[in-house]
Amino acid sequence: MASLITRLDASAPDFASRLSSLLAFEASEDEAIDRAAAQILASVKASGDTAVLEATNRFDRLQASSVADLELSQQALQQALDSLTPERRLALETAAQRVRAYHERQKQECGSAGFSYTEADGTVLGQKVTPLDRVGIYVPGGKAAYPSSVLMNAIPAKVAGVGEIIMVVPTPDGVQNPLVLAAAAIAGVDRVFTIGGAQAVGALAYGTATIPQVDKIVGPGNAYVAAAKRRVFGTVGIDMIAGPSEILVLCDGSTDPDWVAMDLFSQAEHDELAQSILLCPDEAYIEAVQASIIKLLPQMPRQEVIRTSLANRGALIKVEDMQQACEIANSIAAEHLEISAEQPQQWADQIRHAGAMFLGRYSSEALGDYCAGPNHVLPTSRTARFSSPLGVYDFQKRSSMIYVSEQGAQTLGKVAAELAYGEGLQAHARSAELRLK
Repeated sequence: MASLITRLDASAPDFASRLSSLLAFEASEDEAIDRAAAQILASVKASGDTAVLEATNRFDRLQASSVADLELSQQALQQALDSLTPERRLALETAAQRVRAYHERQKQECGSAGFSYTEADGTVLGQKVTPLDRVGIYVPGGKAAYPSSVLMNAIPAKVAGVGEIIMVVPTPDGVQNPLVLAAAAIAGVDRVFTIGGAQAVGALAYGTATIPQVDKIVGPGNAYVAAAKRRVFGTVGIDMIAGPSEILVLCDGSTDPDWVAMDLFSQAEHDELAQSILLCPDEAYIEAVQASIIKLLPQMPRQEVIRTSLANRGALIKVEDMQQACEIANSIAAEHLEISAEQPQQWADQIRHAGAMFLGRYSSEALGDYCAGPNHVLPTSRTARFSSPLGVYDFQKRSSMIYVSEQGAQTLGKVAAELAYGEGLQAHARSAELRLK
């Protein structure tokens, strides 16, 4: 059990190289998967509904006679919602309300109203913000069922003002998850098709006779879905190519070690490639967390997945102080960052790179996954250094607005013409000069 999770010391000479090795993760470039996804996409692009139906019947073991048969009605979504126990329905509705409230506030704060200003000569410059017309949401099915992802992807799109939301979700052997469908009803999804895999991505990207083409595809999926999203980017927008889930806990040693151990488990249980790391300046506390891991692991239904994740990509790291912990955290740029400390804000002020920050010992990452309000679709694999959580802004686009007055054209025309001649673009220059008096 002692080797269940790696122990590192930030003061060791080889720490940087060992940490780099631990963090190393490259998305699968399996040629067979990429080739299969490419073939399915080409087939969908060429044959539309026929290809989607054939792939869906084959991979999900269905016997649908048309793609139209694979669409669920709004009545079916409402029935799924009505079938929930009162406790589960209340939980789902509460989570949806909190997610919606957060993203409504985000919309207000992110310049969604656009802007304009008028210069002295009457020239008006500005920016217009408009929502996307139609987006597609991919929701995993089969063994994995994530109603929370339905809320996190659909609600900000609705708040942004997206005209139509198309959801695709695979239903292997025809098994539908009521909680996923109920979440779609609550979130206001407009149409739902029971298809998945690369064929669903292709249908959303290219459009078919039955499934309308979307402007952007968001939501997680398996390796085939990820490969397909990479290939259709440019035809449509995508949110991101997400890697394995990550949690990084900065702890000053004041939190119950069982809590921290379970927080590490909460990401490790996703899959064997998930990453869970603790940074702490207290050696005795690290020992206590390791003891908690050993004690609590046998109680976990997914203990084998957790065990593999912790053994291959987990670590308990002794740092000199919380200042050094923050420096290492900025280098890691984790998807989820918990600052479990007496005064978390002072350390949060030093963090520049993280997908989401959870401040204080009561702010478990699990609350962010389901109902805190901020989006749980987050950048992974150090991409938090240059990208952001999914939000209202992902479902909007911005257009520059330029109105040049007659007076303004006299000034700007001379500047533009001079630069255009410098670039050797005479038509550009003449276009500006023709408006000069």
